[in-house]
Amino acid sequence: MPPSTERTAALLGGVLIAVLAGCGAPAGKGTAETTAGTEAAAPPDAPANAARKQVAPAVPPGLPGMPPVLDPRDVYSADRAGKLSPVVKDFPARVYVPNTNSDTVSVIDPRTYKVIKTIPVGRQPQHVVPSWDLKTLWVNNDLGDSLTPIDPATGKAGRKVAVSDPYNLYFTPDGKYAVVMASMERKLVFRDAHTMKTAKTVPVDCGGVNHADFSTDGRYFIVSCEFSGELLKVDTAKMKVIGRQKLPLHGAMPQDVKLSPDGRTYYIADMVANGMWVLDGKKFTTPKLLRTGKGAHGLYISRDSRKMYISNRGEGSVSVFDFARNKLTEKWHLPDGGSPDMGGVSADGKVLWLSGRYNSEVYAIDTASGKQLARIRVGSGPHGLAVYPQPGRYSLGHTGVFR
Repeated sequence: MPPSTERTAALLGGVLIAVLAGCGAPAGKGTAETTAGTEAAAPPDAPANAARKQVAPAVPPGLPGMPPVLDPRDVYSADRAGKLSPVVKDFPARVYVPNTNSDTVSVIDPRTYKVIKTIPVGRQPQHVVPSWDLKTLWVNNDLGDSLTPIDPATGKAGRKVAVSDPYNLYFTPDGKYAVVMASMERKLVFRDAHTMKTAKTVPVDCGGVNHADFSTDGRYFIVSCEFSGELLKVDTAKMKVIGRQKLPLHGAMPQDVKLSPDGRTYYIADMVANGMWVLDGKKFTTPKLLRTGKGAHGLYISRDSRKMYISNRGEGSVSVFDFARNKLTEKWHLPDGGSPDMGGVSADGKVLWLSGRYNSEVYAIDTASGKQLARIRVGSGPHGLAVYPQPGRYSLGHTGVFR
């Protein structure tokens, strides 16, 4: 996934580099359930059922210290269009783009679609991550072994904080800990959410811990291991791996992880399987595969919680999944192709922003029509861009997972 020669060589060598360039092999016969275009995902418990019956699922007591769940039928109910927290309501709307090869962050004004600032950061910045309390944006300088804080009120960068191998960054739902995905070191590192001082290091025997998402009650989270094709289930309070499984596809490379609005199902994008895995997180049984497109990579929920956008990096497209209908309903192709990767949805829900990983550009896409609104030149190797501010009470990390 990362474009750095040093990182990929250390982890997988030449074979991985070929896969990351978009040459992943298709799923083998008999290894996973194949679905096409608009076929149903067939998850263990279809999210649509609870929505149609309008019956709130029972939710166990949440992780101590976690803000109460507003609506157990929709974990994203606090993320409605324009519903900004008082903490962020006066922040200027910006798109922050980490350029892994340029060691910079490009700052875009979403109104003009123009880069208005370029911020030097550490070596190989991977993601721009909103802090749990919404006050800081953390730039993950992976090979620089540091985090660069950006004040979203002023757009100014602060002094780097030393953190080893911060490929990705999440926050526990109680706001107590940051969880560093130390990909090369094969560790989950729980750190104080403010000082970043280490609280506990959890070694994981899987390659490339990468993305994650938390259960509705916050008591566990699912982690993807991209280089060994595995999933982990982690107890949040105990800071302990309580489940592990190998995906049923040779060469699987799981990426982004996202919980369904009703909290019953996890979706895990896989850039080699060319789709997303559909997992019952509670049971943690073998997931099924829903094909979306070549190089499936990022997963983003619409502001009304009705749809999910899937970026297919290997074919320059975005697939649209309808939760109520439990199926793929649309596919938007970028004109002139591209490599849509990571990003987020604008505060008003009207624009999907995605980095063009191998094209030194960013795409702005109309969520109503799928039309490309802009294609903006940025630095080399743009990756986990953050659209900020966004609605929500607190951040679980990555490029903006809000509750």
